[in-house]
Amino acid sequence: MEKLWGGRGLVWVLAFLGVVGYAMPVAVMTPALPVVQDELGGSAAGVAWAITGITLSAAVATPVIGRLGDLFGARRVLRWVLPLGLAGQVVTAMAPALPVLLAGRALAGVGSGVFPLAYTLIRAHAGDREVSGIGVMSSMLAFGGAAAWVLAGPVIDGPGWRWLVAVPAALLLVGTFLARRLPETDGSPGQRVDWWGAVLFAGWMGAGLAGLTQGPSWGWASPGVLGLAGAAVVLCAVWVRVEGRVPQPLMDPRMLRLRGVWTANLGSILAGFCLMAAGVLMPLLVQAPVRDGFGFGGTATDTALVALPASLSMTVTGMLAGMAARRIGARAVLAVGGILTSASYGAMLLLHTEMWHLMATNAVRGAGIGLAYAAVAALVVAAVPLAQTGVATGVNTLLRTVGAGLGTQATAVMVAAFAGAREGFLLAFGTCTVLALGVVAAALAAPRVAKALAPAEGRLPEPA
Repeated sequence: MEKLWGGRGLVWVLAFLGVVGYAMPVAVMTPALPVVQDELGGSAAGVAWAITGITLSAAVATPVIGRLGDLFGARRVLRWVLPLGLAGQVVTAMAPALPVLLAGRALAGVGSGVFPLAYTLIRAHAGDREVSGIGVMSSMLAFGGAAAWVLAGPVIDGPGWRWLVAVPAALLLVGTFLARRLPETDGSPGQRVDWWGAVLFAGWMGAGLAGLTQGPSWGWASPGVLGLAGAAVVLCAVWVRVEGRVPQPLMDPRMLRLRGVWTANLGSILAGFCLMAAGVLMPLLVQAPVRDGFGFGGTATDTALVALPASLSMTVTGMLAGMAARRIGARAVLAVGGILTSASYGAMLLLHTEMWHLMATNAVRGAGIGLAYAAVAALVVAAVPLAQTGVATGVNTLLRTVGAGLGTQATAVMVAAFAGAREGFLLAFGTCTVLALGVVAAALAAPRVAKALAPAEGRLPEPA
């Protein structure tokens, strides 16, 4: 058993669980939204909650599940997380009505907890494959997204969209049995769960992300959005006060102030922004009507083909990032990722009139984001003790989601401000060029971490 699940075997089992537990389920519904609306009814905005709901659920669940893994053992918590995610996927696949589907999607978001638990298990048991394992795990979101888009067309046109959900669910059923043979981590016996901190965190984060998501459709000055924003601010203030007073907080404030943590978290926000900005810009640009040498009048299939190079390059560089970090350090890998991402958006300012322009620049952008995502995970893991790995990587993943939400909304606003004209796209490309340089700045501010991911044990070091 040790030979099967040690080192490389452990990493690839966890990578499989990451793909079928969250990466594919979160992505498969996007291309299926039109047919889901046709079958189950509802408005376009209502059906879009199939994406919003799982994203909000995952954003809240990820750091909380990571902390539970730190306290009770990563494998033990994983054995609860996987069946919950599986139940959500089954409910989604069998949903007779839209509200049931949305409930299933929200439950499926719990599967995102695979990632912080996987980082903890890799750190504890992967041995000399620890750094490369973190890179492989970080690349699974891109791989799952690419696999979902490749399968989407044939499955939707063939057996139907429900099978697009059922396939990863069937694979996850296998994964729940594989997880029983994973090694365990020690946990922190005697510590209590900060449930009030978890509830308050879920409240303010959920309200904030819901307001950010609904802003474009409800209006940024609408009572609903302002109410959500106000609730998020108040609950966040209460949460900060509670976390500063309890002896065993959900998230130790000192952890968030560590230089290796805050620089990686900043890099995650900016990289997430740059990733999802393209998720908005590419479909709009490819499917825009041809006018004055701008726009392509393309289809959804054309959009998928343009996006595919980014997903593939992001997967490959994410897998290779661990080896690079062992040679030159995670800090340098993050800087290279930021440079490539900035260069790709800078090139788009000049090269956006041919489809191959978009495919080539997307490949470079995907490579940069893949390096950045793997590097920030390695930096966070290196900065905290083993007993804080789950919650620290969970927060980092959460902030990546926050950055992605900001990127989605901000770029949509920029394009809409110019009524879909070239100037709006150029403004968005330029903004992402500058923000990607912010990833480089975060890398330069990060501590030097090369081959070792210490401290593995002990108490948090003092914030720098």
